[in-house]
Amino acid sequence: MKRLNNFTIRVDWLLVILYAVLVILGWLNIYASVYDAGLGLSIFNMELNSGKQLMWIGITMVVILLIFLLDLNFFTTFSYIFYGITFLMLIGVLFMPEVNGAKAWFQIGAVKIQPAEFAKFTTALVVAKYMNDYNIKFTSLKDYAVVFGIILLPMAVIMLQPDAGTFLVFCSFFIAFYREGMNPTIIVLGLIAIAIFVLTLLINQLYLIIGTVVCGLLIIGIAARTLKKALTVVAGMGLIVGVIYSVDLIINNVLMPHQQKRIQVLINPNIDPLGDGWNVTQSKIAIGSGGLFGKGFLEGTQTKFDFVPEQSTDFIFCTIGEEHGWLGSLLLIVLFMVLLLRIIYVAERQKYRLARIYGYCVAGILFFHFMINVGMTIGLFPVIGIPLPFFSYGGSSLLSFTILLFIFIKLDAHRMQILTRG
Repeated sequence: MKRLNNFTIRVDWLLVILYAVLVILGWLNIYASVYDAGLGLSIFNMELNSGKQLMWIGITMVVILLIFLLDLNFFTTFSYIFYGITFLMLIGVLFMPEVNGAKAWFQIGAVKIQPAEFAKFTTALVVAKYMNDYNIKFTSLKDYAVVFGIILLPMAVIMLQPDAGTFLVFCSFFIAFYREGMNPTIIVLGLIAIAIFVLTLLINQLYLIIGTVVCGLLIIGIAARTLKKALTVVAGMGLIVGVIYSVDLIINNVLMPHQQKRIQVLINPNIDPLGDGWNVTQSKIAIGSGGLFGKGFLEGTQTKFDFVPEQSTDFIFCTIGEEHGWLGSLLLIVLFMVLLLRIIYVAERQKYRLARIYGYCVAGILFFHFMINVGMTIGLFPVIGIPLPFFSYGGSSLLSFTILLFIFIKLDAHRMQILTRG
């Protein structure tokens, strides 16, 4: 009993409270998103998504208790096995029937399980364990190859489903890699490639190529005083031109037709307002109609008349904007920012490197989900199926996010016991 009391004292209760607040607010807003005054069904009714979500909340409470009761070494010792199981599940799901254009779920009766959601925390565990055990400092090509390989394996299979949203979330691991010594040039080059990719969608390719060549020649004439520097600039110009030419190849030969449409809609929302542009258009209308203070709980007209598809899952943020307005949306953003900053703070106080790396993986995954989901609903990102952590309806996502966070809370609670292991 004394051991249990000591453990509960060391638990970071601020993280637990933030988690509980987000889950409860999410549950209430799931009910608001499916509420129909004419039916008069209660929030606990199992015919509604809110009732089903409450069942999953109950399951997560049991899982949290198990995480706290299990030995600390359980998660690290079996991390490779967990990773292998989820990888096999990712392959197995490719043989399942399509749901909404993707082979991403196992269906057991009325319950759907999405392996990609669980692959996030198993990959985070393996990344943290491998980097800790082998003291990875990103000082050799082998360090990069193995660590990148750990995340690229599930990413490749996830893209075959295809699930572009989860694929992008796996890029969040680069935040942890950067914290542990990865050359920041890799991230900078990635951001430059993304910027060029977006510009290529907005501007004629020929103009971009001419602009690249002119800028390169100017740099060579002004700053490149040696042959080595001039060749470096020329190589950079070649890479940029390569990215520009690759855009059409990726758009037309890699992306699925519905993904191509979503990118076109992102560039020009009015291109298909009644088809592929419907979700984003109605999402913006719902959020904007809330004004400063919102219409009030259960008073969202966009919700009642089902204008926004998937409003209890991917577009749950619309319910916040419409019923609670700008202030409610701001409060939600602040809650997530406090959660993320707290995770980073807790990660930085770890002496055990595995716990610190895992903490940054948790922060990165949650940040990418939050950023992409909110950005998608307001038209900053293309529409991709990605839930808002702890908020969106879905058993797999709630359970996986809960496990992801509470393993970290467990590691932190035992930080005084593993000081000598870091």
